[in-house]
Amino acid sequence: MRMRRPRALQLATLVDAPPEGPEWVHEQKFDGYRILAEVEGGRARLLSRRFKDWTAEFPTIAEALASLSVTSAMLDGEVAVLLPDGRTSFQGLQNSFGKRDPNLVYFVFDLLAENGDNLTGLPLEQRKARLEQLVKRAKSRTIHYSDHIVGRGHKFFALACKTGLEGIISKRRDKPYQPGRGATWQKTKCVQRQEFVIGGFTDPEGSRTGIGALLVGTYDKQRLTYAGKVGTGFSHALLGELREMFDPIERQAAPFDPVPARAWTGPNRHWVEPRLVCEVKFGEWTDDGRLRHPSFQGLRLDKSPSEVVRERAKS
Repeated sequence: MRMRRPRALQLATLVDAPPEGPEWVHEQKFDGYRILAEVEGGRARLLSRRFKDWTAEFPTIAEALASLSVTSAMLDGEVAVLLPDGRTSFQGLQNSFGKRDPNLVYFVFDLLAENGDNLTGLPLEQRKARLEQLVKRAKSRTIHYSDHIVGRGHKFFALACKTGLEGIISKRRDKPYQPGRGATWQKTKCVQRQEFVIGGFTDPEGSRTGIGALLVGTYDKQRLTYAGKVGTGFSHALLGELREMFDPIERQAAPFDPVPARAWTGPNRHWVEPRLVCEVKFGEWTDDGRLRHPSFQGLRLDKSPSEVVRERAKS
């Protein structure tokens, strides 16, 4: 019988500060791609958060999962490039698609099914206990168990920020797996960072080639609202690759509503169909909804433009 996957992956809600209390466990927030893994009959299939097949993008991960000593299993985790200091690199991940990168790892933090048993109704700590044993038996350098601490959320968050991590994920240890975004999983970020929809670009100036800057935004219901210009964080090669992606989807009308004032009427500005999503790190939001000191981190091929909204932390 084929394993029954959840209708959606469980997602964390952004908060200002991590929750306290012994009912919470806290994990490192990884800088990669969320992947659901289905293992059955000695074969593994990797699925994005929207359940698209990404097995071919991460062949070493699929091979490691296929060798697990289990008849069938469904694991939830994040594929990332592991740096020597223990941090993960989203930019490094961009260069690993379809390659046999030895630094590519699968951090697993949940077990939804094992050997025909549906585990989603069990408390998180019981699911993780079974997951830890499964990973220990594998003794794999590619599959990493995402460990946690109980309580002490503020101290763990302070340590994560001090060591240069992106943030932490806090989860109720006594709750079942609950598809969608809710309050039993929460994320606290050390740096401002999120996804944006690309709605246009400017021509390069001086010795620069490809593009000058990206024009990005987020959705507010059905409207794509402008968030600013992103002009740093690109390699020379990427500038040319992005221009090749944009040329076939260029359009005459602005996809933003309202159309950004001031700037974008000159011949060096181009609009594109809002089909591509990128990740951007930035200092803060200005009062008029613009990004301050934004830096491009990479494309998000696993995200749909329609789901990109401005993230607002809940107190």
